[in-house]
Amino acid sequence: MYGVRLQDPLDLAGWRRAARALRLGGVAPEQVAWRVGDASGGLFDGPPPPEPPSGAGFSAPRELLDLAADLVCHRSDDRFDLLYRLLWRLKDEPALLRITTDADVAEAHLRRKAVQQATHKMHAFVRFRLVNPAFEAAGERETYVAWFEPPHRVLTRGIDYFVKRMGRLAFSILTPDACAHWDGAGGLSFTPGLERREAPGEDELETYWRTYFASVFNPARVNPRLMTQHMPRRYWGNLPEAAVIPELAAAARGRTDAMVEAAPTPPSPRTGRVQVKRAPAPPPPDAAPADLPEVAAAIQACRRCDLWRHATQGVPGEGPPQAPLMLVGEQPGDMEDLAGHPFVGPAGEVLNRALAEAGVNREEAYVTNAVKHFKHELRGKRRLHSRPNGTEIEACRWWLQTERRLVRPKVIVALGATAATAVFGRALSVLKNRGVVGEVEGGGLGFLTVHPSYLLRIPEPGEKARAYDAFVADLAAAHALLKAA
Repeated sequence: MYGVRLQDPLDLAGWRRAARALRLGGVAPEQVAWRVGDASGGLFDGPPPPEPPSGAGFSAPRELLDLAADLVCHRSDDRFDLLYRLLWRLKDEPALLRITTDADVAEAHLRRKAVQQATHKMHAFVRFRLVNPAFEAAGERETYVAWFEPPHRVLTRGIDYFVKRMGRLAFSILTPDACAHWDGAGGLSFTPGLERREAPGEDELETYWRTYFASVFNPARVNPRLMTQHMPRRYWGNLPEAAVIPELAAAARGRTDAMVEAAPTPPSPRTGRVQVKRAPAPPPPDAAPADLPEVAAAIQACRRCDLWRHATQGVPGEGPPQAPLMLVGEQPGDMEDLAGHPFVGPAGEVLNRALAEAGVNREEAYVTNAVKHFKHELRGKRRLHSRPNGTEIEACRWWLQTERRLVRPKVIVALGATAATAVFGRALSVLKNRGVVGEVEGGGLGFLTVHPSYLLRIPEPGEKARAYDAFVADLAAAHALLKAA
């Protein structure tokens, strides 16, 4: 009987070294006793494994190594025995890990699932407490601490989630096994575990959290069995909201009856406005609007194409009535559709920053779009941008021409291919025709450049920086044309 003593419960590297030596030495699983740290020796403890033969080697499948990384987090005492047994059997059964009905394989996957579930519960049920409320006055970094008791040793495998989530905030997660500490500036460290009494007490935010939890608790959906399945009682001691769950559950029946007996509430005023907006309306009159406020009002009733059916509202242009510079984008995005204003989303932020660097005051420019309604397709709950087609661009071009007639800009900057089609009346390649295109129909000098959303889609940082600098240069060049126009 050979004895192997690992440094700690998560010593996967130590297990791999010992397992390799045992396997090469032909030591069967039943001849090995695995121990961790200072655990007392057993009756069958023996000498360390023999040194492997010189030059001997073998390869273990990646599936086993991935499985081992999960299984070492399990609290079972025989997890290292199980792993070595699988490694030993793979010598004669190379397809073993694909036989899910095998007792060892099934047990390994059952334990892996338990570890993965414990990691998920850790992500869901860790509650941080602020430990230095006066951090600003003291010139300290805002610091949070949480106490958690996971069923398995999942702190190291689950900590990256919190590092990404907390960002620059410093935090510590304390568990009986180990403690993780993030300094908010890139430093992650681990220390030995602590006892519950060493964890911080409640902070003032927990009262507000319980109030919020009680306000969103739906009495009509109380199912104790399902609730404890998703929020096991073993975690309730770590959750501040758990203190009010018994009271809320006991009062659920009465609250449900009151909801049923209550009179219906009137619909939201916004719902009424949407219903009125989507009611059938006649097309715009032949007489063009006399000023920009009339344009903005008439766009809300536009039925020149079908894009109005799925948009929240039309988004007219904004800016001084006689602005010398007009910026024309493609169409409203998701945020513009909700706000009713052009270029207020991520592309708008890029445009504002670039205008400022180019020496252009956005407040002195008229900013609009070639298409006035948001064209999109639904992906779950998300509304994803969809490019307008030629029919929709032509239908909406009447509104752009009306805006141009009223504003009479000296320079019109088309941002992207859709805007180019609307401004110049023909399709143009942006990168091939970038810069001054020439005088446009109705007066004014046309200038073509990329749409700011193009810059957001460039993945490589260096290329993105060069494209942004070129965009700023284009805006500065277009602004300089005002002096010559």
